[in-house]
Amino acid sequence: MILTGSRITQAVADGDIVIDPFDESAVNPNSYNYRIGPTIRTYDEKVVDAHSPPATEEQTIPAGGLVLQPSRVYLATTKEVIGSDRFVPSLIGRSSLGRLGVFLQISADLGNLGAVHRWTLEITVCQPVHIVPDMIMGQVSFWVPRGERTPYKGYFGNFSTAVLPEANHFA
Repeated sequence: MILTGSRITQAVADGDIVIDPFDESAVNPNSYNYRIGPTIRTYDEKVVDAHSPPATEEQTIPAGGLVLQPSRVYLATTKEVIGSDRFVPSLIGRSSLGRLGVFLQISADLGNLGAVHRWTLEITVCQPVHIVPDMIMGQVSFWVPRGERTPYKGYFGNFSTAVLPEANHFA
């Protein structure tokens, strides 16, 4: 069962969901609009080795924005710290960005129960696309789990810095 917008707002007020900072105008009928954080990373190598953490280059998204290029994977984070130990978050991209050829959460759209942090955004584009700081990138919905709840205890459980770590992004 997915939570409605009014139930998300109530769960934030009750402390059952963390969205920080929370903006009530970002609540949708069954999701919450999340924004891109201040930094973005790209891989330095032409060939990325899936068995070791690749080197990345980090940059702050300038006030005037940044043009994302095709054939690159960009890593960013949500501006908001998001999570819950009662509901399972699921992050997706905005359909308006999808129509421009922006793909978010390429393979990791389902969050873990109990993980509360800034979520890594996996971004790729089909054509050059201009993004700006703090823009709405997608939506997070919250789902009621069934069965025994086992909270996530991995590396990203309380990861909340504005940038991604150099090592362990594959943990």
